[in-house]
Amino acid sequence: MNILLTGGLGFIGSHTAVVLAEQGYQVVLVDNLCNSEIETHANLELITGKEMPFHELDIRHTTALVRILKEYQVDAVIHFAGLKSVAESSTEPLKYYDNNVGGTISLLEAMKACDIYHFIFSSSATVYGVPQYLPYDEDHPLVPMNTYGKTKLQAEEILQDVARSDSRWSIAALRYFNPAGAHESGLIGELPKGVPNNLMPYVCQVASGKLPYLNIFGDDYDTKDGTGERDYIHVMDLAEGHVAALRFIEKNIGFYPINLGTGISCSVYELINAFEKSANCTIVKKVQSRRSGDLPIYFACADKAKDLLAWHAKRDLQSMCDSSWKFQANLAKNL
Repeated sequence: MNILLTGGLGFIGSHTAVVLAEQGYQVVLVDNLCNSEIETHANLELITGKEMPFHELDIRHTTALVRILKEYQVDAVIHFAGLKSVAESSTEPLKYYDNNVGGTISLLEAMKACDIYHFIFSSSATVYGVPQYLPYDEDHPLVPMNTYGKTKLQAEEILQDVARSDSRWSIAALRYFNPAGAHESGLIGELPKGVPNNLMPYVCQVASGKLPYLNIFGDDYDTKDGTGERDYIHVMDLAEGHVAALRFIEKNIGFYPINLGTGISCSVYELINAFEKSANCTIVKKVQSRRSGDLPIYFACADKAKDLLAWHAKRDLQSMCDSSWKFQANLAKNL
């Protein structure tokens, strides 16, 4: 099968490209490089030993997408392209709706024009909002707290309507929890532009001396050690979840929202302690007041992924930290 990955040079897209190639799929990549690096393309081909055609393209260019879908005779699309900063989404909502919702519509229009009806959407646990119960399962009410989450939910609603309108569509919306870690080679990993929004790359940059210290926003939550708890999932487990979802939608029609998480919550301090073992250093940290909108704790119920996809997360927190530090150390060597 020929699989198009939008946002294919990004963090999750690049790792999924590796797993797909290793499983014998032909991978085509598009990315506008707004939050990724062109060097990742060469590293993907180095890791897999396979050619991966790449096109620098904004997915809102529907006509160009149609040309690529036809040129490579694409059978299915995995859609990673989108903006993902919660903070930025609050200050630039039009930018986020244009990219995340408008881009998804453009992609669906291009697929329909080419008679392609197999689609995997990169969604997010942010669609759930404040927990009414935990762990979140797929039936939990959907009340996102921020613009980013609203764009993901709006895209999901569009996908559900599309699937209802035409029985040829087979769509999985994979709701990620907190991806972390890197490929075992150390050649690809999470490489945000500017100051990181996520905890793991921020810790990496503190450990490498690029940032002076880590801010911990609140240590007085009603959690195991007072810091926020999240469901961290290794990016390679997440990548393997996409391959399992692809196999599922090859055989099942309709719209399927599915959590990809571990079902285990991990605190900020637990992650720091594990990372300090990986990097053999002490992370300088400062406790700050709580941030508005931060939840004390959330984590996934991943039973549906196990039942439908025969998938579960296999890698632990220490392996996430070990691989993240290997990637960070490799970056430092190549500077």
